[in-house]
Amino acid sequence: MRVAFERNFSDVHLGVGEEPRYRHRGDIVRTGWPATDQPAFIGWVREMLGAAELDSFLRDLEFDGSHAFPFVRVRINLMVTLRGPAMVLRLIPQTIASLEDLNLPPVLRELSARPKGLVLVTGPTGSGKSTTLAAMIDWINSNMSRHILTIEDPVEFVHESRQSLIRHRGVGEHTKLFHNALRAALREDPDVILIGEIRDRETLTTALEASQTGHLVFGTLHTNSAVKTVERVLGMFPPNEQDSVRRAVSESLLGVISQGLLKTTDGKRCAFHDILINTDACKDYILKGDLDEIEDIMGRSAFDGMQTSNQALLKLVEDGRVEAEDALAQSLRPNELAQALRGRT
Repeated sequence: MRVAFERNFSDVHLGVGEEPRYRHRGDIVRTGWPATDQPAFIGWVREMLGAAELDSFLRDLEFDGSHAFPFVRVRINLMVTLRGPAMVLRLIPQTIASLEDLNLPPVLRELSARPKGLVLVTGPTGSGKSTTLAAMIDWINSNMSRHILTIEDPVEFVHESRQSLIRHRGVGEHTKLFHNALRAALREDPDVILIGEIRDRETLTTALEASQTGHLVFGTLHTNSAVKTVERVLGMFPPNEQDSVRRAVSESLLGVISQGLLKTTDGKRCAFHDILINTDACKDYILKGDLDEIEDIMGRSAFDGMQTSNQALLKLVEDGRVEAEDALAQSLRPNELAQALRGRT
């Protein structure tokens, strides 16, 4: 863990019968160390987990949690594989990067300043969603007098109260059930609620209710575009509820930031964003269920803070920050991006 911290690796992979490995800038890196045996693995687990947590892993054969080493905090996932038990440790930076540090689009600050509504930050695993959300919460904490409540499984970034009052609740550690904590949050006088992940219809329903009753709600989903996020949200509900849920989403949704990471020409990584801001035109299309039109609106509404992922990728290539082939590999519409690239060269 200290090596990973000092070398800025993002994850540590350990498993019985396996050579320990790291993840660095998106790639799995070998260590050359001997394969881990069972006693060593169990010893490592006991360094981080208490007896009740270890019992939970042995009973359920998987476990999600967190642990604070003196020099870094980590998110823990334990699993059982064909070879035996294994774990992935995700390093969580102790210093929270600001919106400016991350060079995030200015519209994220505008969304963070809104008094109520639903903001969704989406993307695949490892795309930096938590880092972006932490930066938005940090901006509120530094610039506004709010009560911020986070409900996560597990708690990742730990904020210290500054201008705002911030409280963290970890599922399994500070509350038994995610939905119970979210439902109780409505009675705990929050201004801002951060939901670690919207996993089911029940959580989404409560998130929509909270955003309609005067709260600013942040949540994450594992989707790879802004429009697909809206489709996924609507798809969580049965056909007979579609009219009412489209109305609720059109009224509550402030915006969707769908994020990805790709390698840069200097050997680092940078984010690109697919951004939907729920303007009056977008609200109308959500109400109608005509989501294909929203992508066209995004492409021509930069003045509202919107952009498509292809527009973001094209700019990164034009600025010399990423190679064209890497941008094309990440694009959801590579033919469209290839045509745009040909038009600029």
